[in-house]
Amino acid sequence: MVSPMTSESSQSKTGAPDASARTASFGFRDVNAAERQGLVNEVFARAAERYDLMNDLMSGGLHRIWKADLIAMLNPPKGDRPFNLIDVAGGTGDVALRFSAATGPNAKATICDISPEMLAVGRRRVADAGMDRRITLREGNAEALPFADRSFDAYTIAFGIRNVTRIDKALDEAFRVLKIGGRLLVLEFSDVQVPVLDRIYDFHSFEVIPRLGNAVAGDRASYQYLVESIRKFPRQEPFAAKIRDAGFERVMFRNLTGGIAAIHSGWKL
Repeated sequence: MVSPMTSESSQSKTGAPDASARTASFGFRDVNAAERQGLVNEVFARAAERYDLMNDLMSGGLHRIWKADLIAMLNPPKGDRPFNLIDVAGGTGDVALRFSAATGPNAKATICDISPEMLAVGRRRVADAGMDRRITLREGNAEALPFADRSFDAYTIAFGIRNVTRIDKALDEAFRVLKIGGRLLVLEFSDVQVPVLDRIYDFHSFEVIPRLGNAVAGDRASYQYLVESIRKFPRQEPFAAKIRDAGFERVMFRNLTGGIAAIHSGWKL
């Protein structure tokens, strides 16, 4: 997950551009902010075909329970009422398919992901599920969504916002594309709140997951980045503050599995 970035237009007291505006964290190292998205894209291009399998292995299947909790918390309509969801960074279709299975025929989902490789996996899964008419897939950047203002009833992003270079901009875009009364839900790895569990989680993250990535996907480096990005992401309360700063109200979060993950919620009122 990504450290919050300052605006690219920010300047130092001397009038020169602030160096922090030109860099961004890529795991535990800083890179040129303009190059970061390309590096993240390479991670997901390599991981796409085994992404869902690796999620199962890395989380022991818990990600399935957490995503079920996300849909339950969204509580979308189950009747014939129209309802439009945008699921950002949801390329393989996991959340959109769960949403469609839980809703009526007039509920539509749009998956927006910056990775064409992840979207290719998602298209296969959507077609295999027979959900082509209810789920649309579109390539796009979370920081500049290719949709009109007030287009969606709900916005979800699961394990994706930490990979965005400018989190503040992505939250502004979420607010823009939501209708009045729309809801934001962010499922993301977070800060473990339970003693002992935090040490077990650290060991699993830094010792087990990169080895799994190497053994199953032949790609240790991508999974090393993914676990490092979690540690760079804001903790629960600071991230909730960012959601409020974007204009959302009734902001809250719920920890899952002792804080290994958390669901943040906000409303556009």
